[in-house]
Amino acid sequence: MPLSDAQSSAIAHVKGAADDLSQGCATIFSYGETAWREYRSVAWYVDRLRAEGFDVEEGSGGMPTAFCAQWANGDGPVVGMYAEYDAVPANCQAADVMRAPRAGLDYAAGGHTDPHSALGMAGLGGLLATRAAMEKHGIKGGLRFTGEPAEKLRGSKPIHAAKGYYDGLAGILSFHPFYMLPMCNTVRWDTHCGAAYAMIYRFICDTPEGWGAQGVSDARHGGDAPIPQSHSDVRAPGANDALVMMYHSARFLRDAMLSHQGGWSISESILSTGQATADNLPATLADIQYMMRVPTIAMAERVTAQLDALAESAAAATGCRVERHWVSKSRHGLANHAMAGLVWEQIQKVGAPVWGAAAKDIMRQVQESCGVAPMDDPILPACEALIDPQEAEAILRRDLPPSQLNSTSDDYTDMTWHAPTARFYIARPALRGGPYPAWAMNALGGIPATIDPMVQVAAQVLALSALRLLEDVEARTAAMDEFQRRKAEGDTPPLCDYDPPIDFKWPEYVQTPRGFGWHIPTG
Repeated sequence: MPLSDAQSSAIAHVKGAADDLSQGCATIFSYGETAWREYRSVAWYVDRLRAEGFDVEEGSGGMPTAFCAQWANGDGPVVGMYAEYDAVPANCQAADVMRAPRAGLDYAAGGHTDPHSALGMAGLGGLLATRAAMEKHGIKGGLRFTGEPAEKLRGSKPIHAAKGYYDGLAGILSFHPFYMLPMCNTVRWDTHCGAAYAMIYRFICDTPEGWGAQGVSDARHGGDAPIPQSHSDVRAPGANDALVMMYHSARFLRDAMLSHQGGWSISESILSTGQATADNLPATLADIQYMMRVPTIAMAERVTAQLDALAESAAAATGCRVERHWVSKSRHGLANHAMAGLVWEQIQKVGAPVWGAAAKDIMRQVQESCGVAPMDDPILPACEALIDPQEAEAILRRDLPPSQLNSTSDDYTDMTWHAPTARFYIARPALRGGPYPAWAMNALGGIPATIDPMVQVAAQVLALSALRLLEDVEARTAAMDEFQRRKAEGDTPPLCDYDPPIDFKWPEYVQTPRGFGWHIPTG
């Protein structure tokens, strides 16, 4: 099917906005703000969208760094797109051809890895191009654009889903930079991402005097110790000991929690509570977070039950009590072939990204910095080629058991239960050879010459796909009919029954008398 007039206008708009999108991408990359603390990033988007005439709700879903922007050109179908903008701790890389942190920071600070800085800017580019084409060609309908913080924690989308932000949409377009083969310049077909649960176990030692031998008179020392938990008294192990017991017990039992089938994983992280100067007093508070990625909700529930039991045991043994706080409960994805086919048509119209001589020269410089002999053509061939979704599906299925319906994890899946959704991937720059250190990919995701081709292609695909949904009632109806049929076969309501977990000790940038910096003082 040839481009419509509106689609041609949208492509021209994206190309005309290339410098603007490049500058925005570099700005968000420079912020490098991590989950739940994306303050400057969200302010940038909110200000920009309001300047463009969108009605913007700040703090959507009770999340301070989320938003929901809407615009309408009269009554009609509404299409959803979104931005992500959270970075990752300990990945502070400058947009440079050598390993270097961003100015004034240490490597421990946040930095963009996927990169969400470019994901969000592609979303904005596609959104504004769609709006411009709708206005120029009199296309009725609307656009909804959500700001999605804490994607690395599967944070915002389960909450937005439960609160109705994806309801009533004719379709949702979910783009992500390529991160694994064969999912490069293609669309997911049947095997969508699986479920993900994340929780924090908080151990609290608020009554250490009730543990062990406290309160028992000792005549040899003249009766009870004058200070509870004194140096000579039996002392509650405290929250740190509970956390360590939980950490080791969960690792010992990991192989028993689920069978070696289904592509599941569980990882943990310890959230700092700043007790390094507490001397020899028992730690009063310790947090440990678990994130599991599993094909099914039932698997997540089974692992959660075992972690709950371990947490209670560790708390009892160390004079603590334990609280479980949800960070995420994200569902597995729902396929939609009509939507996938629609987006695949638009990808074929736009084509794969192409990197010119200047970009490839930068890639060779990065190779040299990594100790790899520079190559004539340094880019991974798959980055400049398309792969049919069903061919990609067949490759993906080779390493999966037939009974496993979902693989890997990303919280776009919560969107798939509220509207017809397509998940597609456009290549970010990846180097031949290797292995390369993480900074190399991070740097290429921030250097304008190397990341802009992906932003341009993804923005064009988003705009063309949105306009096809808005202009083609048959395509829109087919996607909605399939969505309703698949949802009826296995309806999974929102799992979110918790408040946004915004008040934990998430890493962030701070302003102190020492200046602006990461929460860990720079060396």
